[in-house]
Amino acid sequence: MLRSRRTKIAIGLGMGVATLLLWSNPAAAQELDPVEMVQANLDNIFIVLAAVLVFFMQAGFAFLTAGLTRAKNVANIMMKNLMDMSVAIIAFAAVGFAFAYGDSVGGLIGGDGFFLGTGGDGYLTPETDFFFQVAFAATAATIVAGAVAERMRFRAYAIYTVFLTALIYPVIVHWTWGGGWLDELGYVDFAGSGIVHMTGGV
Repeated sequence: MLRSRRTKIAIGLGMGVATLLLWSNPAAAQELDPVEMVQANLDNIFIVLAAVLVFFMQAGFAFLTAGLTRAKNVANIMMKNLMDMSVAIIAFAAVGFAFAYGDSVGGLIGGDGFFLGTGGDGYLTPETDFFFQVAFAATAATIVAGAVAERMRFRAYAIYTVFLTALIYPVIVHWTWGGGWLDELGYVDFAGSGIVHMTGGV
């Protein structure tokens, strides 16, 4: 029985690693020499792994907020965290990613690339780039869950999540990481303490 369980775990891990390698493989690999191709693959794998770690912040915030609420509200809190990731992916894919990383309109907002018509940076594939960025967008949305726990209806929270991940967060990202006016002034936020956490907190 134990051997069977270890075999299943090994197969599952192997399939996960294979999926990661296939998904993070740059589409334009035919145009790269072997050294560049290895670098491109390593860049994509590293960013996907970093995105997975950021993605796990959803679970961390879910447990944190569940621990801060009464037992009768734990299911509601868990559902809010699951929902805000789901809604964030849809809203950020539709318009948020374009507002954040599209061509700048006056340094304030991105103006093109809606429905994932933009993306990819250097060796990064558009899929890898989007996955990394949407993990942060959902994190900014879920930060609020603790502040409004037991104080906000589920429907209102869903509406707030759409508004934050489709408009508010992407505009702040464009100002900074997207090459907007704050970036032009020299503002640097390497890990997102201002962009992600302060936006969610405010």
